[in-house]
Amino acid sequence: MVSSLPSSSPSSPRPIPTQAEVEALYARPLNDLLFEAHTVHRRHFDPNAVQVSTLLSIKTGGCPEDCRYCSQSAHYHTTVGRDELMDVEDVRREARAARQAGATRFCMGAAYRGPRDRDLEKIAGMIEAVKAEGLETCATLGLLREEQARRLAAAGLDYYNHNLDTSAEYYTQVVTTRRYEDRLETLAHVRAAGLKVCSGGIVGMGESVADRVAMLRTLASLDPPPESVPINELVQVEGTPLHGLPPIDPLDFVRTVAVARLLMPAAHVRLSAGRRAMSAELQALCFFAGANSIFFGERLLTTPNPECGEDLKLFERLGIRPEPPAALP
Repeated sequence: MVSSLPSSSPSSPRPIPTQAEVEALYARPLNDLLFEAHTVHRRHFDPNAVQVSTLLSIKTGGCPEDCRYCSQSAHYHTTVGRDELMDVEDVRREARAARQAGATRFCMGAAYRGPRDRDLEKIAGMIEAVKAEGLETCATLGLLREEQARRLAAAGLDYYNHNLDTSAEYYTQVVTTRRYEDRLETLAHVRAAGLKVCSGGIVGMGESVADRVAMLRTLASLDPPPESVPINELVQVEGTPLHGLPPIDPLDFVRTVAVARLLMPAAHVRLSAGRRAMSAELQALCFFAGANSIFFGERLLTTPNPECGEDLKLFERLGIRPEPPAALP
């Protein structure tokens, strides 16, 4: 089968196909799309190994942003309360438990527009504590200034997560309290500080196929592309404006994963929010399409996630094993 995307070599990065070319790729017969995505996946990764992360909310609720999907926004009435920044030792205990459960990366999320400088030193202490437990570290704290990104890097942070959410064209239908350009600027600060980038999006928010494709093309056009690409399915939260939308077709979700794999061959593509509602068969298709990372643990910040035991049983059924931890500096 001849690839429908331009080839690349180590000395010449893969060119980004046009919007029309990627839309045509997304629309291909599913068997052809899966075959190509899985072939590319095998060139870059062990097809039966999945990277395992754990996500902890270190500061919950009260966020001033109006992200229409988010249970933590202060603009909406949901069941999520407000908790201040956790203590470093509590985070250390959570990280130790995550490592014992099999996670290799520990992600810390805080409900901020951007972190307060007075909180950044405490967060730096959390990063150091988690690293001491032998885990890779990731943080998602909202918008960052250049000097804040450098401070997190100095503390030993490995990854910074800042999702684009959707396309630039659809973004104002999802968030109005910040600009798409603000997100891209934060990612530029993160990369300039020497941190690895974790950035993806959410599908099922009423966006079009063209919006999904545009989001993935924007991610792939970053130089270099993100090392980690979370693909989230909207988890509908009562009280938020996006509650009640019709769910995305599961096979369209698989197509999104496959196109992410083809556009960003060397990235870890993560099945993120929404897995609790996914069947074993759908997750298996996603792994075949190129997903090779998951969040492990019963909660993702404030929304439900499969329990570790469920995931281990699924791994056993599929012949999948957790990816070994990366060598830490």
